[in-house]
Amino acid sequence: MNDFKETIEQNDDAFLVHLIMDAFRRIVFHYGAWFAETAHQLGLNQAMALEENVWHATLSNQMGRLAKTLGFSEDNGIPNALQKLPRATLEDLLEKISVNWLANDGIWFQAVEKTHGMGDAKRCNDTAWTRFSPFEAVRIKKMLGLPDRSGLPALKKALGLRLYAFINEQSIEDVDSNSFIFRMNNCRVQAARKRRGLPDYPCKTGGIVEYTTFARTIDSRIRTECIGCPPDEHPEAWYCAWKFSMDNKAG
Repeated sequence: MNDFKETIEQNDDAFLVHLIMDAFRRIVFHYGAWFAETAHQLGLNQAMALEENVWHATLSNQMGRLAKTLGFSEDNGIPNALQKLPRATLEDLLEKISVNWLANDGIWFQAVEKTHGMGDAKRCNDTAWTRFSPFEAVRIKKMLGLPDRSGLPALKKALGLRLYAFINEQSIEDVDSNSFIFRMNNCRVQAARKRRGLPDYPCKTGGIVEYTTFARTIDSRIRTECIGCPPDEHPEAWYCAWKFSMDNKAG
């Protein structure tokens, strides 16, 4: 007797639904595990280059199979129903996905903090940004068709397509032809803490990793300077501010 079928038949439809959802969870985890180990063994840049090919191949395979079973049409891994949504709905969906990303980040942080303390949570957070921030920069470069060494104009464009950009308020001020200041005028995380009467979350260590690696991935000549970030004191007009400058002497 097929033990698999016996196990399934002994449980109701609700169990099968939960099993299907858990299977998706395992796919996501396994994908991330492969990326993490490839980065460990071959380096982050090689892992990101390989992920480009892996993503397109796995997306096409998985969506093609799901489309046949669930009866929806797709084109190169993208459901046609998604492509037919009104622009306003697409923009709202992008915002909601960005909020989900931030919530996911916060849930992980709180889980580590609750069991191991703030120190370990911050250490895990900062290390996670060493992988996510350059990965996000690579994805944005690809989507915008930005060449390497495309300078500060490219960085300005890229900062506008980060997931943060769809849920926070940010601004850019030109200093001169060789530098500009980026400000996070309203931060969803810090604003929520303020509403609850809590002090700012001290995110400076993570921010230095986040912004430095992002800018450097867009163009290796760009240098990042922290003007202010919690626990630093800051004006009401912004929570953190960063100066990006072009170092034309850099390789």
